[in-house]
Amino acid sequence: MSNSTSTESVSGELPLVKILIVEDDPMMQLGLEQTLGDHGHFQIVGQAADGHTAVEMAQQLQPDVIVMDIGLPRQDGIAATQQIKAVLPNVRIVMLTSHTTETEVIAALSSGADAYCIKGTNVDRLLAAIAAAQEGATYLDPQIARRVIDHLKLPLSTAPVGQLSQRELDVLKLIVEGYSNQEIAAALYLSPNTIKTHIRGIMNKLAVDDRVQAAVVALRTGLI
Repeated sequence: MSNSTSTESVSGELPLVKILIVEDDPMMQLGLEQTLGDHGHFQIVGQAADGHTAVEMAQQLQPDVIVMDIGLPRQDGIAATQQIKAVLPNVRIVMLTSHTTETEVIAALSSGADAYCIKGTNVDRLLAAIAAAQEGATYLDPQIARRVIDHLKLPLSTAPVGQLSQRELDVLKLIVEGYSNQEIAAALYLSPNTIKTHIRGIMNKLAVDDRVQAAVVALRTGLI
């Protein structure tokens, strides 16, 4: 959870997740509000119809998660994401867009987006993207994941494989696949603290600041 001040939901079972919707299509706005509002632990705290307003509202409302379109007036979602992450790095941003080119996906991830969903996806995938983002994982919509990975792979000779140990490569592969720290620990039969140590080592060796950037480098260089 990006914001430690989130309150408990009425049920007391799940922490309340504050969501800001950034979408310029009124019908899409309404649909998202109704779809996410049906889940008791989500609270829609605001809606913005352009990237400039999104940046202002994010700073004012400090949501836990932002569901962001790319094609927005005044300022696109990628630029808005970059600005928001610069001042609110713990806010999780889920791209929900019709834009599917590899360039747009990588630009969004490089700007700090935590997840990338395609409009028209089923609700379960959107919820999975939000959940993955909250866990600090990277989520790519299955409709584009393989195509993006294949497009980004470079000859292995250009990848800094020698810098990473085999265990670090194992961890990095699971990061790219969207696993949370707990899930990586379970999959590799290691403690969560050990996984955190490996992730720090990966980020240091790849000269990146977070898991998303590590995943982008892994995809770009063919490490994974």
